[in-house]
Amino acid sequence: MRRLLSKMTSNASVRRFAPLKESLRGTSSDAPMLRGVVFDMDGTLCIPQTYMFGQMRDALGITKSVDILDHIESLPPQDQSTALTAIRNIESEAMKSQTPQPGLSKLMDFLDSHRIPKAICTRNFDVPVQNLLTTFLPGSHFDPIVTRDFKPPKPDPAGILHIAKSWGMVEGSEKGDASGLIMVGDSIDDMTAGRKAGAATVLLVNNVNRHLVDHEHTDLVIESLDELATVLEEGFEGRQMEVPQ
Repeated sequence: MRRLLSKMTSNASVRRFAPLKESLRGTSSDAPMLRGVVFDMDGTLCIPQTYMFGQMRDALGITKSVDILDHIESLPPQDQSTALTAIRNIESEAMKSQTPQPGLSKLMDFLDSHRIPKAICTRNFDVPVQNLLTTFLPGSHFDPIVTRDFKPPKPDPAGILHIAKSWGMVEGSEKGDASGLIMVGDSIDDMTAGRKAGAATVLLVNNVNRHLVDHEHTDLVIESLDELATVLEEGFEGRQMEVPQ
């Protein structure tokens, strides 16, 4: 069951999108149309494979408190290639057991039927992403696909802003504007990157990330991907956000 989060303030803004169901649009005539959806991959398009991160940290000799990509970036150039190869090998092995999220095909068919652009912004490298798309979504188009090679990675909003710019949502800004988008993910990196980019955020909740349900960067919570199709059909309304005076 989807959960709407609200933050009551005296001076607030709410991220909203008009219903995609034509017969309902008149009820939210002041809400803008959704211009695209950006998805994380691991834990969002496919079932979480969180065991990978422990294996990666063991391979790199770092603790849970250290960000994997930040650590690799801090290494001398001659050591970065070795470290990247180590974590790519772990990801490549894990992709053999990728399992699609419940509701994946239904949501993608819904978005495609309404001609809503789709993109991916992930901290994975490209091979597991392409494996998932080829195996489970062969007829569904995603563009652009922002992977680990794009820097800086999430939680920086740069990848989402790059997607917004590629979709023509620039409007005079060199950085782009993602206010017409939704970022769907399962981590704090996804929620923070989306919020910083100006996008609405949707958390696909699981047993590991429930502490993010009430996080200030989370607009809406769903338990399966197909719930988002119903949300978008009826009209999206996210968390109230305080607007600086």
